[in-house]
Amino acid sequence: MSALTARCVGLIVAAVVLLGVGFRFAYPELTLLGAAAGIAVGYAVLTAAWRPRLEVTRSADPDRVARGEPAAMTLTVRNAGRLRAASLVAEDRCGDRAVPVPLLRLRPGRDTTVRYDVPTSRRGVVPVGPLRVTRRDPLGLVALARPYGGTVPVWVHPRVHPLNAVPTGAGRSLDGRVDKVPHGSITFDSLREYVVGDELRRVHWRTSARVGELMVRENVDTSLPRIVVLLDNRAVAHPECLDGVAESFESACEAAASVLVAAYREGLPVVLLLVAPEPDGTAAGGDAAGHGPLDRLAAVGLADEGDLQSATTRLRRERLGDTLVFVTGPGGRHDLGVVGALRAAYPSVVVGVFGAAEPTPAGAAGLVVIDAVDGAAFAAEWDGVGRW
Repeated sequence: MSALTARCVGLIVAAVVLLGVGFRFAYPELTLLGAAAGIAVGYAVLTAAWRPRLEVTRSADPDRVARGEPAAMTLTVRNAGRLRAASLVAEDRCGDRAVPVPLLRLRPGRDTTVRYDVPTSRRGVVPVGPLRVTRRDPLGLVALARPYGGTVPVWVHPRVHPLNAVPTGAGRSLDGRVDKVPHGSITFDSLREYVVGDELRRVHWRTSARVGELMVRENVDTSLPRIVVLLDNRAVAHPECLDGVAESFESACEAAASVLVAAYREGLPVVLLLVAPEPDGTAAGGDAAGHGPLDRLAAVGLADEGDLQSATTRLRRERLGDTLVFVTGPGGRHDLGVVGALRAAYPSVVVGVFGAAEPTPAGAAGLVVIDAVDGAAFAAEWDGVGRW
């Protein structure tokens, strides 16, 4: 993007006037001055249009942090051309602010490195880059800005608060009985023919003697706890905002992140769902490394659309887990009856309500409800409930 300075505009106007008057009234001196002004403008445009060959590399250290943790960006700019990069002014974009980068008279083959802090005071995805290099002519008439390099995101995750208690699983017997077990158990499932490599201790000798060939017990883990975290990202559930930030929603994101990390730590399957769909249509799911759901929590925002009834219908139909954790704001307390209807499909349902002016009535919809002011208070109450 090019920009003509006020000096350049004035010089163009002067050139047109001098050339017009000089030719009209046959004043060669005025014509000469007008031509000189036009030549100066043309020289300025050609000088500013020269594109320096710059190689830009950047790295974030680290590229994923929790809210409030330090993160830094290292930017290196190398002059890959043969000419000295004179009269260059550069700035790097970091979120909403500009960071100056010194490039004045960068020699061929040399580079300059700038390291600066990335703001992490708010949860979100901070785009860093591209580098914006402005080329100016010596007369200060024209300034031409060009982008260099790409954009690198820095993911600012919600704070994670340690949770000591872990939800139990549901061991379902064939007679319909449902028992709660802490970490899953191995249960007999079926018999199959022996395959070379099977352990002999798994051979079911009585059946093998009856059928005349070796039969092996097949066991499955039927009671491993499966956790579903449902984050209420509807704007109506978090009506109070200050400077564009709903603190109840930030606390809900911290609670969701804490449950996710606790599940990963214990090796439990967990899935993150949102009441309002994500703009990019990203499918809900888990990630063994934990970055997928946490990245989604960093990028998620409040949505004007979203139907809790549709989300609970999917949960009831697909039965994604044994324990349902629903985190919402003060505006979501009116919908606890909809969530309570899921108790038939999910043996354990825990609700976290953030930012409510008064406690939720005891036994609301028959659910375990945790009223908390922030994520840290939720973690303390979570461990204190002691039953799932």
